[in-house]
Amino acid sequence: MPVEELQPYIQDALDLIEFANGGIDTEWGALRAEMGHPAPFNLKFIGIGNEQWDQLYPDHLVPFVDAIRKAYPEIKIVGSSGPDSEGKQFDFLWPEMKKIGADLVDEHFYRPYEWFLSQGARYDNYDREGPKVFAGEYACHAKGKKWNHYYASLLEAAFMTGIERNADIVHMATYAPLFAHVEGWQWRPDLIWYDNLRSFRTVSWHVQQLYGQYRGKNTLTLTMDGKNVTGAEGQQGLFASAVADGNKVYVKVVNTSEEAKSIELSFGGVSVSGVSSVKLSSDKLDEDNSLDVPDNIVPVTESLGGKGTSIKVKVEPLSFRIYILEK
Repeated sequence: MPVEELQPYIQDALDLIEFANGGIDTEWGALRAEMGHPAPFNLKFIGIGNEQWDQLYPDHLVPFVDAIRKAYPEIKIVGSSGPDSEGKQFDFLWPEMKKIGADLVDEHFYRPYEWFLSQGARYDNYDREGPKVFAGEYACHAKGKKWNHYYASLLEAAFMTGIERNADIVHMATYAPLFAHVEGWQWRPDLIWYDNLRSFRTVSWHVQQLYGQYRGKNTLTLTMDGKNVTGAEGQQGLFASAVADGNKVYVKVVNTSEEAKSIELSFGGVSVSGVSSVKLSSDKLDEDNSLDVPDNIVPVTESLGGKGTSIKVKVEPLSFRIYILEK
């Protein structure tokens, strides 16, 4: 549509926000109440567009932003960085989103093994003064192996250490897609598969669940030889991040190499009184869970010995470990 003819679509966006958040004395809030939900839904974000590109997108985005800012200044607006995780359109749209004043920029990446192994430090040097990141769609899509399997899930876990370490810039992240029917899917891999009677959670689901369960309120500095642990050259395939939540610290370590790694976790003089661990590992790299074997590959919790200002641990090859430290 020509920009000058966008008003009906802009009004749709405004009506959507009113339906979600408006009082029951408003037109759309009253409809929400009539449909059985008088309380507001507390909508916080609205995305305008999905994987658009070229100048056409910012030209059309500006009038939406202006109208929403005027009517609902509290709503966070999500813009797009296009269909790719890097390249011409990505490099063009990020500065445009900053200029327009988007609160977040939606990045999408369905990429092969090599991409995930190379992106551990992706967000370490992002502009902290611009919009935040919404990693809105991502999954490891191996070439020739576009199905759920353990190794792809392991590399997603490695990539997520960089998301967690940069939580100040990456405000949200969502794997995609969520559900698929075993006989009627359109896209894979997916997090949860089902038939008409049963369902199972993939290893990728368990990775997402572990990050959600062992999340902190503050990120902590974690380095190897003074550098972030991002799978970089000389780091032997290791990726890591650390967060704190009250008297607990969660250290996530992913070993993407085929050799076990003996490492020492040193706590900068702070003493810990107890250590336990959650381990996700398998030598079945091309396998996942299934309807018939839903627990083929699942996390295992272990109690570990050790206390004091440092502990020595062994990280199995091709594994994801979360170390739970109690101060």
